[in-house]
Amino acid sequence: MKRALFIGRWQPFHNGHKWLIDQKLSQGQPILIAVRDIPPDEKNPLTTGETLNILNAAYAGQDVQVISIPDIESVNYGRGVGYEINEFVPPEDVGYISATDIRNQIRSGDEGWKSNVDDSVHDLVEKYLR
Repeated sequence: MKRALFIGRWQPFHNGHKWLIDQKLSQGQPILIAVRDIPPDEKNPLTTGETLNILNAAYAGQDVQVISIPDIESVNYGRGVGYEINEFVPPEDVGYISATDIRNQIRSGDEGWKSNVDDSVHDLVEKYLR
């Protein structure tokens, strides 16, 4: 069965990401989430393994497969490739969410980040980013 592919860093996975993936999941489409294997740094503090753990926890029991891929330079396609290219524009209530802001809030002890991250992964996100 074909899957809808989502590629990202997910640093950390938040409700904007969840909204995006849920657009296809709510249509009954199986999902493949690809995590770019990048070395941790200031902008990307989570390891690839930590990110995989968070995503697997967020979608436990659902038709979602999470994998690691080598870092990519670009995504390219030709015509007639046999799959759709879709852009989903998030509504304002999740479109503003910034992973950078979430990381900064966690570092400063501001609990406000929790409203922008799915409850199922609060503990992991906090564990990895504190």
